[in-house]
Amino acid sequence: MAVLLRRLWQLGRTPGVLGHSLRPREASLGSDSGAAVRVRFAPSPTGFLHLGGLRTALYNYIFAKKLGGSFILRLEDTDQSRLVPGAADNIEDMLEWAGIPPDESPRRGGPTGPYLQSQRLELYTQAVEALLKTGAAYPCFCSPQRLELLKKEALRSHQTPRYDNRCRNLSQGQVAQKLAKDPKPAIRFRLEDEAPAFQDLIFGWNRHEVASVEGDPVILKSDGFPTYHLACVVDDHHMGISHVLRGSEWLVSTSKHLLLYQALGWSPPRFAHLPLLLNKDGSKLSKRQGDIFLECFAAAGFLPDALLDIITNCGSGFAENRTGRTLPELIAQFDLTRITCHSALLDLEKLPEFNRLHLRRLVSSETQRRQLVEKLQVLVEETFGSQLPDRTVLDTAYVERIILLRQGHICRLQDLVSPTHSYLWTRPAVRRAQLYAISEKVDVIAKYVLGLLERPDMSLTQEILNAELKKLSEGLAGTKHSDVMKLLRVALSGQPQGPPVAEMMVSLGPKEVRERIQKVLSN
Repeated sequence: MAVLLRRLWQLGRTPGVLGHSLRPREASLGSDSGAAVRVRFAPSPTGFLHLGGLRTALYNYIFAKKLGGSFILRLEDTDQSRLVPGAADNIEDMLEWAGIPPDESPRRGGPTGPYLQSQRLELYTQAVEALLKTGAAYPCFCSPQRLELLKKEALRSHQTPRYDNRCRNLSQGQVAQKLAKDPKPAIRFRLEDEAPAFQDLIFGWNRHEVASVEGDPVILKSDGFPTYHLACVVDDHHMGISHVLRGSEWLVSTSKHLLLYQALGWSPPRFAHLPLLLNKDGSKLSKRQGDIFLECFAAAGFLPDALLDIITNCGSGFAENRTGRTLPELIAQFDLTRITCHSALLDLEKLPEFNRLHLRRLVSSETQRRQLVEKLQVLVEETFGSQLPDRTVLDTAYVERIILLRQGHICRLQDLVSPTHSYLWTRPAVRRAQLYAISEKVDVIAKYVLGLLERPDMSLTQEILNAELKKLSEGLAGTKHSDVMKLLRVALSGQPQGPPVAEMMVSLGPKEVRERIQKVLSN
């Protein structure tokens, strides 16, 4: 690059066409002519994937799948100083966990790779060389200290900080002198006075006069890495991106990007800027909140479909707006023209209810229920370990019965290993005196229940048990039905509150119920 700069300013800038490696993309790509749809999700691995990023990725994914196109993951890792170890892998891991895996990515590869910007530096250099040759770009020798001073002065005057284009009109001699002292200057793009208007697929017609507001932007830093503005244009062109669906914070930069496309002789993609995802009070989602990262939701037992459901339910872009939608339904109902300009307000307090609906749907599928059984078996063993009385509590039939009985009452599978449900896996330590504090009819109640369990004609269903226990209460003068239920609940679980007693008995099974009651009577 330094050699090229010296040649250009020794000979004078010479207008010319772009080289073969930078040939314009087919004009039809990204238009409404029916060419292949290719979209990309391009986060920076400066942090782990969070809900805002998931929403942008999801809209790209469902747009591509709706139109039979391709969804590409590209990692914009050009800011090497801010990279977070493990973030690149986390982003792709979480997309796969969420059920929206990319068709092309750093891990999967693809025809337009590499998919890490740090491995595409030659492409950015070629683009900058072309811009320097046509005079659309120029070297900037301003020091970081001078640029910081400009910023402070603007803020002190209550103005928007902007570069004053000081190096734009340096003479060839001045440039040559400065190159001798600083052979690796930054490269800036020469903004035109009038930015082109463009029609955003969500926000409609737009034009932002970036030249008067920002000054000429840096497109290649002195370390040889591009800034976002150059890199996204070059990569979207070479990867054949037809539509760019990104956050609305980039709307004002689009005019700048279109000027770059124009200067490079390339046809731009169509743009659709997605309204922001905000907290329910209108504040920004913050990575510092900690709980917006996908891995936190996954570890807490929330289902991918529940997250996809809630982040689309609070926004727009779908023919229907109801809870419980699956990914295939989201794809089928998606309509880009239905996305409004209003920010989406996310109420995470509703997430447990979304999760309950999707968990219940999984339970209704025999195949998926089997997977839930396996997951719950692992959770039980991890949570209780040596406290388990024996391995029978991990029997598939028993664990499946618990899931079927508790579906609709729990929001996460993890709820079944909470203290409230510990009685399902461990035997409580209950003494006879605890039951006498509830009712003096301990022996009568216990013997009645034990008698029920011994009857050969007894079918242990919740309906029959409720009727029998009601009959028991009615036959005990001076004893409330609620006291009978509380006594049995404590005897079976050691807890004064919990699921209905009849459900507890069906869950535990006649053998375990008998053993627990007999144990209490013997204490």
